[in-house]
Parts: sequence; C-alpha cells; structure tokens
Amino acid sequence: MSKAKGFKKSKTGTYLSIGGSVFGAVSAVKQIKTARKEQDTLKLIDATVSAVAVVTTLALLFRELKRLGDDDVLLG
Repeated sequence: MSKAKGFKKSKTGTYLSIGGSVFGAVSAVKQIKTARKEQDTLKLIDATVSAVAVVTTLALLFRELKRLGDDDVLLG
C-alpha cells in the first residue's frame, strides 16, 4: 500500500493526471459549443467555469512536474 500512496506525487502519476485533465478539457469544449449552439447562457457559464477549472488543474500539474525535476525540454 505504501507504493500506491506515493503514486500521485510521482512523474507517472502526474502524467496520468494530465491525461485525465485533457479529457476534461475536451468535454468542456464540447459543452461550450453545445451551449453556444443552443444559445443557453447558463450552460455556457457552467461550461466556461469547467474549462477554467481544467486549465487551473493543468497549471498545477505542470508545476508539480517542474517540482519533481522533470527533464522535459518543453517544461523548462
């Protein structure tokens, strides 16, 4: 069980979290398109808030990768 505890703080766990967040981003974009098509302001606000949450999560995950000392050139 101790190996599983540290998985979220590992590079592999962080990459998997980023992958999950990307799926959330795709879903948010679809919601935004649907809300615009239906001209539903409330749905558009909800989808926008979801998209902002995904962006924030991705920013936190990239920061975690930098903290873990990832050698990826794209992350600096």
